[in-house]
Amino acid sequence: MLLAVTSLGACVLRYVFHLVSIHRILGHVPGPKRSSLVWGEEWALYHSRPGSHYVEWHKKFGKVLKFTGAFGHQVLSITDPQAITFIVGEGTYNFPKPAGVREWFKATLGEGILWVEGKSAHEKQRRSLAPALSQHSVRNLTPVFYETSAKLAAQWGKQIDESTSNQAEIEVTNWAGRFALDTVGRAAFSYDFNCLSGEPHPLADALDGLTNNENKLSSFYMRALFWLFPSILSIGKKGEMIRRSKHELGEIAVKMWKDAKIAGDMSEKNLMAMMLKADASGLTFQDEAHLVAQMRTVISAGYETVSSVVSWVLYELSTNTSIQDRVREEISTAGDPSFDEFNTKFPILDAVIHETLRLHPPILENHHQAAETVSIPLSEPIGRTSDLHLVIPKGTILEIPVNVVQTDPAIWGPDADIFRPDRWLERRQSGIQNKRDLFAFSEGPRACIGKAFALCELKVLLVTLLRQFSWTCPYDIEPFQSFVIRPRIKGQGPSSLPLLVSRI
Repeated sequence: MLLAVTSLGACVLRYVFHLVSIHRILGHVPGPKRSSLVWGEEWALYHSRPGSHYVEWHKKFGKVLKFTGAFGHQVLSITDPQAITFIVGEGTYNFPKPAGVREWFKATLGEGILWVEGKSAHEKQRRSLAPALSQHSVRNLTPVFYETSAKLAAQWGKQIDESTSNQAEIEVTNWAGRFALDTVGRAAFSYDFNCLSGEPHPLADALDGLTNNENKLSSFYMRALFWLFPSILSIGKKGEMIRRSKHELGEIAVKMWKDAKIAGDMSEKNLMAMMLKADASGLTFQDEAHLVAQMRTVISAGYETVSSVVSWVLYELSTNTSIQDRVREEISTAGDPSFDEFNTKFPILDAVIHETLRLHPPILENHHQAAETVSIPLSEPIGRTSDLHLVIPKGTILEIPVNVVQTDPAIWGPDADIFRPDRWLERRQSGIQNKRDLFAFSEGPRACIGKAFALCELKVLLVTLLRQFSWTCPYDIEPFQSFVIRPRIKGQGPSSLPLLVSRI
């Protein structure tokens, strides 16, 4: 008992010393006063519109501010463009993911590319995955995107046929998730999850259940505390859901790998074929656990982020029917556009997707932690100082609020909060080019390697749906934060986006 008390006391003293040290070094950085002695700003952040406090704080305090998390730990919020370029570029490996974030990825996915840190270890994993998600590879995967998009359209058509009129109310967030799962399964692994059959699916249910119920108090405690106590991710019902999701992903990943090895088909141009070739040449992952972790990661990333963006782009088109009509007219050409045509034609379609990503980034915050005490460059001084550098103490958690970066009126104008795809056309016509138009995919060595995959997948789906259907939204929709930012009917719990869908 005495040893335990002594050990606890030592931990508390170390933590207090750490807090005092950070407070001293960051004393000149402005920020909001602590609203709760225990929870800091975590309660306010959790129970407000996602990202709204970041917008208010940065308007008031500037491009660098600090706020308090649970039990007094300090968080830096940074929108300064030069600082961001350094953090995600030159200094990226000095700013790894915080321990709590890494523990989340380890608990849900394993030790894959989202978990790994360190330059050599990360670059090794990235080299093993990037070729299968390159533009060249995605060009060959476009027919698969058309296939899964057609299946989704068929399900929408079936629901309309079963209605008493030429339209039906369709809950699209569920279909968006199923589309994303089937697409990543077919395109990356030549495996059909068969989620678009509409039947209950254990993997879809496990993934949805893990991040689509954030209205509970237990979810708040976990989100507020995992920065300081990562082990909290293993306890309670949430811990059980995390283990279930990881188990379901692992079971199906092992099955896919075993089936692929038996089939031995290396002729495909996807990730599974590349893994088979690497295995045959002896250049595979360390063991099956690492391989399965990568497969889990690709599936989860392809599900969470894509399903969120699909839902939001359908929502924005449902409330901006004139824009919906303009895109439909633009893509009313004969035949299915190719990958290269998507990259060179259809500027309105491209603008709609970019504007959706600008206003509805799936991941709200880009989190990092200072591995060592480091000085970062700034584009403008903090407060009344003249110093264009900021010293960040070792262990400080910092976050880049993507929504603030992408709605900066200085870049996007006074209507930065409005969905207006024409701004992208105007910028292109006037030759305006910013180094950072979008931060939704991050940038630098750890930028999302699935960007080309996701953009092509989204464009194919929209072309397929717009040629067959029109849709409107009769409900008041609000965003809420789970793992990604999802839409829901205002005041409800889990994600929901019922649209009135009609055949054209």
